[in-house]
Amino acid sequence: MTTDKRLIDAAAKLLDAGGEEAVTLRAVGHTAGLSHNAPYKHFENRSALLAAVATVSFADLAEAMAPIRQSPRAPLEKLMATLDLLMDYGRERPARYRLLFNNPETAAAGGELKIKALETFNHFRSIVQECQQGNDLPDAPSETLASLIFATAHGLLTIEGNGQLHPEKGLSSVKASMETLLALLAPSQK
Repeated sequence: MTTDKRLIDAAAKLLDAGGEEAVTLRAVGHTAGLSHNAPYKHFENRSALLAAVATVSFADLAEAMAPIRQSPRAPLEKLMATLDLLMDYGRERPARYRLLFNNPETAAAGGELKIKALETFNHFRSIVQECQQGNDLPDAPSETLASLIFATAHGLLTIEGNGQLHPEKGLSSVKASMETLLALLAPSQK
C-alpha cells in the first residue's frame, strides 16, 4: 500500500471515529504508523487530505451502486436498494456522509473529486431514468428528478440524525417516507 493510501485510510478512520475535528495531519501520521510530518509531504494541507478521503469515498459509493444498477431487479427495486445503500452509509458513517454531502469545500472542489462525485450521481440518475422508462416515475429531466429524490432522502437523513423524525409529524422512518414519495411521484395509470 502506498503512503498516500495509508494516509487517506488513516484520515478516513479518524473521520469515522471522531468527525472532521479529529482529522489533524499530526493524528493522521500517527494513525498511519508514520511520522507526524509524513502527511505534509503528501498533501498540501488538511483540506487536500479530506478531499482525497471524499474522492475515495465517492469511488467506493459508485462501486457499491454499480452492481445494483446492473442487477436484473425491477427499476423501482433498484432505486430503493440504492436509497437503502445511501441511508445505511449515512447512518454508519455520519461524519464521512457529511463530508461528501454537507461540506462546502467538497461541493466546490474540482478535479478527481468532482469526477468521482459525478460518477456516483450518474449511477443514481441512470436508475432514476430506468424508473422513468418503466413508467414508475414521471417524465421529467432525469438529472432534476434524481437530484430532488436524493435531496429528499438527504433531508430526511438529516432530520433523523438530529432526532427530529417523529411519527406524529407523519414521518415514521426515512425508508417509509421515501417509499411514500416514490408512490406519489408514480404517474397515474389511466
